[in-house]
Amino acid sequence: MKKIKILYTIPNFDTAGSGKVVYDLVKGLDKQRFEPEICCFHTKGEFFKEIEQLGVKIHLFPFAINYIPYVTFPFRLFRTILFFTKHKFDIIHSWHWSSDFSEPLAAKLSGIPFVYTKKAMGWGNKAWIWRSKLSTKIIAINNDMMTQFFADMQNKAVQIPLGVDTRYFHPKQKTYKSPEGIMITKDDFVIVSVANLVPIKGIEILLNAVKTINDSHIKTLIIGDESSEYGQQLQQQFNNDQVYFVGKKLDVRPYLAMADVFVIPTKDEGEGMPIALMEAMAMGKIVVGSRVSGIIDILKGFQDNLVEPSNEDSLCQKIIYFKHLNVNVRSLLEEKTRNYMVDNFSLVKFINTHENFYFSMLK
Repeated sequence: MKKIKILYTIPNFDTAGSGKVVYDLVKGLDKQRFEPEICCFHTKGEFFKEIEQLGVKIHLFPFAINYIPYVTFPFRLFRTILFFTKHKFDIIHSWHWSSDFSEPLAAKLSGIPFVYTKKAMGWGNKAWIWRSKLSTKIIAINNDMMTQFFADMQNKAVQIPLGVDTRYFHPKQKTYKSPEGIMITKDDFVIVSVANLVPIKGIEILLNAVKTINDSHIKTLIIGDESSEYGQQLQQQFNNDQVYFVGKKLDVRPYLAMADVFVIPTKDEGEGMPIALMEAMAMGKIVVGSRVSGIIDILKGFQDNLVEPSNEDSLCQKIIYFKHLNVNVRSLLEEKTRNYMVDNFSLVKFINTHENFYFSMLK
């Protein structure tokens, strides 16, 4: 049986967010039936080293191009068409975050089925409509995307939530020291948040809530690249002996092992499907999240763990509630959280669903 040759396109592997999802998907595909290849713009980024370890063919090519100058656009697009046709891909699966439509246009002119995964809740320009119309299929990762963006495209849009490797992310014994030497005690209550430090993530809401509670035993670890303007502002305003900014980490498991609760305080704009939240739950961590797109999909079975977005009082109450939770009740909730991830958002389920989806595209 001829293998299905799939090209996964993604701009870069600067971070392990979408890159990790592509990594897991490529690694997990049945190599007896599929032949995955990857295309990105450059080799920069710490996570690119992990991608190279997959042993699949990696192309460095500008698969998405600027429309301007318009006069040369057809000639530059032709290069992409030649690239797609030369390698005889059966399917192109784009993980590009952008609304770019040059990529699906080149695929359409090449006669190659094209699918893109919609990863975030942005829909700020008409280019998304063109990207969608030119695509053969569209994957939405949460329910609100299906109703808000693709209600009139039910013939081509399908919902496939992300998955997490529940063997890699599994419960660990609580630890009291971080890799860089941050020490906590058994009397401390540790909050962990893993996020790309941009304003939509609402980290200041979490830190203001902790400040309001004013409990010296509450320690907060923020994992994420703090070099952005927003990250710098957070550090200036909140850096103290109870709040630790530890930077971006490829492996967040040692920090999650310290956590008593994981908090994701995203603002009203919503999320696609935050993988950091899923990783925390896979490790059996109690989580608190904003009642916004993406998070409500993951926490569908945990309504009591949701808080109103941008509501510091609501978050304060939830943190205090979980801090004083009975030990036995806490243990049962942690076990339920872990089992829920295994049953509903496992990587095995994610990969199997994609494999069946790819077969359906070629029928």
